[in-house]
Amino acid sequence: MLARLMLATALLAAPAFAQTQDQTTADGPPKRVRSILLYGQESCPKPANPDEIVVCSNAGDSPYRIPKRFRDQPKEDAPSTSWSRRMEVVEEVNSRGLPNTCSAVGTGGQTGCTRQMLQQWYQDKLDKEAKASRVP
Repeated sequence: MLARLMLATALLAAPAFAQTQDQTTADGPPKRVRSILLYGQESCPKPANPDEIVVCSNAGDSPYRIPKRFRDQPKEDAPSTSWSRRMEVVEEVNSRGLPNTCSAVGTGGQTGCTRQMLQQWYQDKLDKEAKASRVP
């Protein structure tokens, strides 16, 4: 039993001992590391000497092009909103309490709730179709 335990310990320690021997014979880390971005069909250059490491990565089609994931992004902020939509919002806010407005304020405000829900549903449907058409 003790012999098996000693054998297992020796087998586990062998890789660690081999690693320390390899590290002591090496001169340390490489003297020079080059990182290179490749565009299009460029190939990775060979190291100039054995103490040099060349790391290459593919950066896309051209260094002067905007990456595809950033091209043609529609703006959804306030300045890019159309004036007709801005006026619809103003009219909606100012018409509270009038008939067909779906408001608890004023007389006749409750009559437009169904119409407002249908308009919201239709606008959501149009927005989903527009977003689905923009996905590449």
